[in-house]
Amino acid sequence: MALSKRQWFLLLSAGSVTFSIAAFPLKVFSAQPNLGENGVQQMNILQAIILGFVQGMTEFLPISSTAHLKVVPVVLGWGDPGVAFTAIIQLGSIAAVLWYFWGDLTRIIKGTTRAIALKDYDDYEFRLSLGIILGTLPIVFFGLLIKKFIPDFDNSPIRSLGAIAIASIVMSLLLGLAEQLGKRQRDFENLTMKDGVLMGLAQALALIPGVSRSGSTLTGGLFMGLQRETAARFSFLLGIPAITLAGLVQLRDVLGAGLSSAGIIPLVAGVISATVFSYIAIAGLLRFLKTQSTWVFIWYRLAFGVAILGAIGAGLLKNS
Repeated sequence: MALSKRQWFLLLSAGSVTFSIAAFPLKVFSAQPNLGENGVQQMNILQAIILGFVQGMTEFLPISSTAHLKVVPVVLGWGDPGVAFTAIIQLGSIAAVLWYFWGDLTRIIKGTTRAIALKDYDDYEFRLSLGIILGTLPIVFFGLLIKKFIPDFDNSPIRSLGAIAIASIVMSLLLGLAEQLGKRQRDFENLTMKDGVLMGLAQALALIPGVSRSGSTLTGGLFMGLQRETAARFSFLLGIPAITLAGLVQLRDVLGAGLSSAGIIPLVAGVISATVFSYIAIAGLLRFLKTQSTWVFIWYRLAFGVAILGAIGAGLLKNS
């Protein structure tokens, strides 16, 4: 019997948990990659494609791409791929969201330009674009603070598997609370600049590994009374500047340090893989949230966090 679109979406979104929970014995895709001088793991093409899949399927689902990109390769015996690799393949997710929302973005930009020319600052497109800009400021501000005052943040205990597991559990509980208390009355046409600022503050929580940018913004949107699909849609648009900036900064650092062709090819493969699976995740999630709740993600995140803590406690994973 053929699977429905919803069943395919759930099957694909469950792929990452298959890797992270059920794949403890798997170490079949060659030896662990070495960490290059630029901080990017030297991976083969197959490893990069698999991590592109993980990035694509988790960036826009409320389950934390950072957590899965840390956990999955560690479980498979590849080691932490590094923050630089993670940020660069996020460019594939940006390509996907631009691809999916190109019509919306074109309309918003044209409307904003027209509103500025006419000095019509009550125009909906102008207010929406201003909300996205204001909503991007918190994550940029706090990101710069972290970079300045915690220079070794990438290797700090907050990026440990235990910390990621706890963040996943806490965010699952918060999303569950938002699902229960949220009124879900306002649609996309009723967004305000205040929504952009509040969701931007929620997005800044994603600087903590394991929180999930999509998860924190979706949670914030539900608490603010937005419909599920509206909260997710606005979260995707709000994430474009933040994810792009992070990816471009890391790409600049990596290119400045220099990459061999052997390092570039897997990166390209990872970006392409992330683009394809990100598009699938965006389309699937928006379709899913039109008729379904977020409980599947709440239970998944709870199980994910508990499984990691259990594996650490059993000595199957190191809390690193």
